[in-house]
Amino acid sequence: MQKPIGNKSIGKALALVRKEVKQYQLPIVTLVAQTEGDPFKVLISTMLSLRTKDAVTAAATRRLLGVAGTPQRMALLPERSIERLIYPVGFYRTKARAIRRTCALLVEEHGSKVPDEIDTLVRLPGVGRKTANLVLTLGFRKPAMCVDTHVHRISNIWGYVKTRTPFETEMALRAKLPKRHWHEYNDLLVSFGQHLCVPASPKCSVCPLASMCPRIGVKRSR
Repeated sequence: MQKPIGNKSIGKALALVRKEVKQYQLPIVTLVAQTEGDPFKVLISTMLSLRTKDAVTAAATRRLLGVAGTPQRMALLPERSIERLIYPVGFYRTKARAIRRTCALLVEEHGSKVPDEIDTLVRLPGVGRKTANLVLTLGFRKPAMCVDTHVHRISNIWGYVKTRTPFETEMALRAKLPKRHWHEYNDLLVSFGQHLCVPASPKCSVCPLASMCPRIGVKRSR
């Protein structure tokens, strides 16, 4: 077995991943951030993306933001209208309620602006640490550590961290990963995890990291 990837080799690992994912389409939240540059639109797209395939999230994001592109307009939409616009994203009724309540709070308590502090963001309905960190990273270009299932899983496969939960992974990465890598870490590993280092059976035979990855916990690959 290869040695775990550590700080001496993490830069090389990420460079290989960066080269690999250039051929794949950007995650929708990243695309929204790059094309719109609006923290509010990043927030809404991220809320829609939870437990939903990227293509479904992309279509729902376009429909919803095409009708209501500001917190003020979103807060005025009936909940049922938001439901219809975002269907069939996962948990669309729960997300519609959370989006409407969040937008009302943005208008009432934050001057219709998205907060740029994690402790304030996580107090908004439907906003957890993953969403808050992604909004900070992509919406505000602030150093933050967004950890989703791909980041958690791949970081452990590499042996870069040894953690049981995404929260533990976030804390471990905050302590270990050099800050110069924070902004792109989530984007790279999400795309890598969606297309190559997939959960059920990663494509290790064609992986550019095959010679350096210890494949910790990988029971089946192709």
